Amino acid sequence: MAEILILDDDEKMCRMISEIVERLGHQASYALTLEDGLRKALLGSYDVIFLDVRMPDGDGLEVLPQIVAAPSSPEVIIVTGYGSAEGAELAIRNDAWDYIEKPASLKTLRLTLSKALRYHEQKRAKNSAPESIDFRSEGIIGSSLQMRGCLDLALQVADSDANVLITGETGTGKDILAHAIHRHSRRARKGLVVLDCAALPETLAESIIFGHKKGAFTGADRDSRGIIEQAHGCTLFLDEIGELPLRIQSTFLRVLQERRFRSVGDTEEKFSDFRLIVATNRNLPEMVQSGQFRLDLLFRLQTVTIQIPPLRERPEDIRELALYKLAELCKACGKPTKELDPDFVATLRAHDWSGNVRELFNVLERVFIAARDEPIIFSKHLPTDFRVDVARRMVSNEGPQNLELRKQAADTYPAYLDFRRRSLDDAARRYLTDLLVVAKGDLKEASGISGLSLSRLYELLKKYDLKRRY
Repeated sequence: MAEILILDDDEKMCRMISEIVERLGHQASYALTLEDGLRKALLGSYDVIFLDVRMPDGDGLEVLPQIVAAPSSPEVIIVTGYGSAEGAELAIRNDAWDYIEKPASLKTLRLTLSKALRYHEQKRAKNSAPESIDFRSEGIIGSSLQMRGCLDLALQVADSDANVLITGETGTGKDILAHAIHRHSRRARKGLVVLDCAALPETLAESIIFGHKKGAFTGADRDSRGIIEQAHGCTLFLDEIGELPLRIQSTFLRVLQERRFRSVGDTEEKFSDFRLIVATNRNLPEMVQSGQFRLDLLFRLQTVTIQIPPLRERPEDIRELALYKLAELCKACGKPTKELDPDFVATLRAHDWSGNVRELFNVLERVFIAARDEPIIFSKHLPTDFRVDVARRMVSNEGPQNLELRKQAADTYPAYLDFRRRSLDDAARRYLTDLLVVAKGDLKEASGISGLSLSRLYELLKKYDLKRRY
């Protein structure tokens, strides 16, 4: 018997769905407010949750990520009388099972519920088996909702031969994830062949990728195997695929389609059975629009796309990352594990982290050197330029302007984290407002300009209550 929760401010709707649930032999309960519903979802063990969008105390789509991430991992069915294409996309991108508009027939509700329950049972059976990847041992750290979604997808795709496109900003760990996927694939014993497309000399690109025959060009004094041939039976990882020369892209597309290639200067074709993983920090759809990347090649590459979130969008992972890196440094030097002062973690979270995890780890190495044998890490151990940058960021354009005003405001002066949140919210609101003006209200255009995915852009516009009246 499954447990179903209904979150809807319409009590008649709650009772109607409850009847359907009970006729199917399951147990139903309902909540008329988001606050009550979210509390029940997080504390209960529900298999399926029906969620209305417009509730008296908030927007159901805003709490959807929290509900999906509840301990019981429920399937969430959105049922709303205020349907929209944007809402449907946001719901599905946040892992809702379905998006149904009111009024919905009893048959539709019953059929959707039955399918969701079958899927949930199948998922639970699958999840009861031990996971095949310990991402922490692979050096991939993070338990935030964004990282969990990313790693769940990596886990699903690891044992297949599907092409994988890993996207993310510089320093997010795309290459580490690619290596982890390979090490837990069926090709792990055959090796990983890596090519950094950003370091590929354009004049030698064809020879490096496809190989060449002796005498094919000046200096070709012997046959050479290209990476396509070297990757036979292995995994081929092309890092920074966005830098692949345009003239090579059409040839490489055919290789992906047929797994056949011809070395430079050769008349015969060869076959190579490889699994492809690629990574990029570039916006490939934007490059397609500007004619820098082939659309048909992009289609081939993105069989499965894994987007690693930037560190600034998952600040809850910073403490875990810091503990991991400092423990690693302590172990290497034979020192006891160090503790982190809360203010140290708060200061780390206030930084912009344009260099993401790579930048964080570089800062932590400097912190480790500064702390030496001290058992607790404080903000004082951070590099001076780092602390100055955070301090300037926190006080720019806000706060008392001189010492006398600061003294007068001592009783009402905001707590550090409250001040940081307000400052970031104000800056984000101003940015999004200007972005909508520049994009003339076109959300796809705004997404391209900002580098935000459409789903993330929708979330932010809802969060700051911004309308696209431009």
